[in-house]
Amino acid sequence: MSGAGLFVSIDGPGGAGKSTAVTLISAQLAARGLRVHATTEPTRTPLGELIRAGTDTYTGMALACLVAGDRHYHLVSEIRPQRQAGSVVLCDRYLPSSLVLQRIDHLDWDTIWQLNAGVERPDLAVILNAEPAVLTQRMSQRGGPHSRFERQPSGSQTESALYQDTASRLATLGWAVCEIDSTSHTAVEVAAIVTDRVLSIGADRSPHDS
Repeated sequence: MSGAGLFVSIDGPGGAGKSTAVTLISAQLAARGLRVHATTEPTRTPLGELIRAGTDTYTGMALACLVAGDRHYHLVSEIRPQRQAGSVVLCDRYLPSSLVLQRIDHLDWDTIWQLNAGVERPDLAVILNAEPAVLTQRMSQRGGPHSRFERQPSGSQTESALYQDTASRLATLGWAVCEIDSTSHTAVEVAAIVTDRVLSIGADRSPHDS
């Protein structure tokens, strides 16, 4: 892979295995000699930490605006510079998560899309999902839900269905979407699938970049 790097987003409901996937994918890509930069949304900036701590306080449009602002800053300050420097940028949660969580928070798709106008389209948008009962069990094993979205009745079922819908819509809009069922794949298998896709994208680009 030569020239500018790649941007890969990894989204999915709570319990789907996003953070574990980012760790394993990072290791697999690094083992193949690629420069990797792992990041997350909300960011680890003061604004991002405010969002993480404030999902019970901020709701609806207020939360959506905070999340979109954090994303716009994230792109300018971290994602674009790292990608331009040649890194494979792996982002744990990105726009697909907003298109799910903010819809749970009673905003419509078009409003969320407009708040995020101008954000980068990932070279690969990975959507991890699993059966709702499995998601609920995994969250229980890790100590319970992390946010009010995950605490809602039937939260896992709602998130899982909305991520399926979001993946379908984004694919229709021309996004390169990779849906993976983490119910039937181990974390290592999930990472291998994504790693292969990233290497394939890089190989396809190399002749044009050289």
